[in-house]
Amino acid sequence: MNKLTTFWLIGLAILPVSTSAQALGAFDGDADVGNPRMAGDASYDAARQEYVVSGSGYNVWFDHDEFHFVWKRLSGDFVLRASAHFVGQGVDPHRKLGWMVRSDLDSNATHVNAVVHGDGLTALQLRRSVGGETEEVRSPVTGADVIQLERRGNSYVMSVARRGEPLVSEEISDLVLGEEVYVGMFVSSHNEDVRESAVFRNVRIIVPAGEDLVPYREYLGSNLEILNPETGQRQMVYRSPESLQAPNWTPDGKGLIYTSNGLLYRFDLDKDLPVAINTGFATRNNNDHVLSFDGRQLGISHHGAEDDGASIVYVLPTEGGMPRRVTGKGPSYLHGWSPDGSFLVYTGGRDGDYDIYKIPVQGGEEIRLTNSAGLDDGPEYSPDGEYIYFNSVRSGNMQIWRMRPDGSEQVQITDDIYNNWFPHISPDGTQIAFLSYLPDVDPGDHPFYKHVYLRLMPVGGGSPEIVAYVYGGQGAINVPSWAPDGKRLSFISNSGPVEP
Repeated sequence: MNKLTTFWLIGLAILPVSTSAQALGAFDGDADVGNPRMAGDASYDAARQEYVVSGSGYNVWFDHDEFHFVWKRLSGDFVLRASAHFVGQGVDPHRKLGWMVRSDLDSNATHVNAVVHGDGLTALQLRRSVGGETEEVRSPVTGADVIQLERRGNSYVMSVARRGEPLVSEEISDLVLGEEVYVGMFVSSHNEDVRESAVFRNVRIIVPAGEDLVPYREYLGSNLEILNPETGQRQMVYRSPESLQAPNWTPDGKGLIYTSNGLLYRFDLDKDLPVAINTGFATRNNNDHVLSFDGRQLGISHHGAEDDGASIVYVLPTEGGMPRRVTGKGPSYLHGWSPDGSFLVYTGGRDGDYDIYKIPVQGGEEIRLTNSAGLDDGPEYSPDGEYIYFNSVRSGNMQIWRMRPDGSEQVQITDDIYNNWFPHISPDGTQIAFLSYLPDVDPGDHPFYKHVYLRLMPVGGGSPEIVAYVYGGQGAINVPSWAPDGKRLSFISNSGPVEP
């Protein structure tokens, strides 16, 4: 059973056409819109966090519509995202699935939808006036199975992709649907005598940060998620109205360690329960914390008053205890342990520049490993101890690099339009997972609350593949986050409260 704090359920309207909210996960209800000859239905599998929607109807087109709709009432700006596919070969090539935002449940209502047809045609469709003709903006992407529809005031942006590829967007503006709208998933068979079904997974309803949000002082809520990178399947295991950041997977595979409000917590995956870790005086910890490879020690980065608030690296037993200081200078942001447990690697700000350093776990003189102009960050040892991977802005965009543990043989691994942060090497040493910001983000910055990708590539280089489409960024995947079996990743996504 997954923990959902009541914060996320406040204010949801239940209308007469709805089924039970519990049966439909995040949605208020479902209904046939129009008068389709065959009734539709919907179900929610809580264990798999998947929805199956079945619908009939002549079409979603012209001056009126017939389809089955799984809906929720929302106000303000939002982002709707899911992976979706039809069940079976189907009858009509123009059967439709997708996301819809609708002014009401009348068949001729104003609306906008992001739709994928049975033959792969993908489009942004809209009706601007009650009973008016449907308009269409086609996407160059065909056969999309990742579908996103975002509202920004009276503008709507459809972003679609085939899994593993970047999102491609189409936008329409000046569409007035009202402040409070119906949003949800739909299926239409395009054939009155047929019912078609579709599966929706990785369903996310996101309230993004407002323009007036003050970074690092105000925060959105957080979702603790687990990803199967091979299939793209995501499981949301915990939701909180607080800012959770940077989950580590414990070596026993039974827990995740993350930071929140300066403290560290261990989330027990069997009990669905977070418990604070005793870190003594260190109560102003940032999200740069790392478990040793054997799981016995925890390294943290704490902002102490005695260092004028600069981040300093400490170590303590994983189960908790009194921290022992390791770095003499700050700011120092911890990112990795050597596999033999003898060294820590971290980002250090010295004389106005940020470079990679290492230091013996028992303390001593720090060793500078990089000296390029600009930011070097996110260092992490490979499991065999042969390399340290890190991200650097030295070539223009933020890109992934690697070097030997003594700082020699510094080689660039990625080279693309994205800004790539925080490389994490799989336990078998074959793959790198990392966070990618879009080109509109400054290369030297890794802010909260952006559309970002989690990507995966072979450790020796190659073409990265997108394994998750995420609203998040800073705090999503700062630290080593592979499960010990190498088959799952943990990360944080974000949203404001989902209220009508």
